[in-house]
Amino acid sequence: MTIETENQKSVKGRIVAAAWQLFYEKGYNGTTVDDIIDLSGTSKGSFYYYFNTKDELLNTLSMILDDNYEILKEKMDPDMNSYDKLLYLNYEAHSMIEEKINIDLLASLYSTQLVAQGHRSLLDQNRTYYKLISSVIDEGQKRGEFLDEVSVSDLVRYYSMCERALVSDWCLNKGEYSLREYSKKCMPVMLEHFNRSKDGKYTEPANGRFLFCRSMHFQSSIASGTEMIIFQYFKRLFIISFSHICNHFF
Repeated sequence: MTIETENQKSVKGRIVAAAWQLFYEKGYNGTTVDDIIDLSGTSKGSFYYYFNTKDELLNTLSMILDDNYEILKEKMDPDMNSYDKLLYLNYEAHSMIEEKINIDLLASLYSTQLVAQGHRSLLDQNRTYYKLISSVIDEGQKRGEFLDEVSVSDLVRYYSMCERALVSDWCLNKGEYSLREYSKKCMPVMLEHFNRSKDGKYTEPANGRFLFCRSMHFQSSIASGTEMIIFQYFKRLFIISFSHICNHFF
């Protein structure tokens, strides 16, 4: 299964794309540097110009994910409301992870990020991922679709926490269920607090767009922007979100 990226034409991009395709198909241990060079159509000189060892390729997961977000950004319907854009990005991104990223390797990478010292690539705020989600939420606030009592950066943090929670749980369960379908169920429940109205349900029509049915008005309880209030707010949202998930789906 080929991973298509915006960097496909660059030498480094071809090496990275080939590596992750082989990691998925053959496993990390079953993939050699020669395999990567052959599939990418490059040379040993080119490989070792960018990477000292195969292990260094593990730090390029964020690059693969961000290349996919660049593609999704171009494909995303500009007329879609901001809330549906978030659901679209989540569904498509988790589809890509489920189909093209080796789950054992993903679980290992997530665990190493927890204990890593210094830079954590997945949390780099300069990533395409964070810039794209920030722009969608900022657009939603300006349109009056999202609550504006909380900053864009804090809403982005909550959104990314929800996504990581879903991926982490999927890894813990060894991929026993579909990540994309579980995310399709859970994300609207977890993200309803972004909106100024609570949801009924959303569907995925034939044209692929996500429709979100809104009803009751949502009153935010946020009184100020202090860190403690934000912390308590996010804590409460997680408790409410997972309570809703349990009530709705189990």
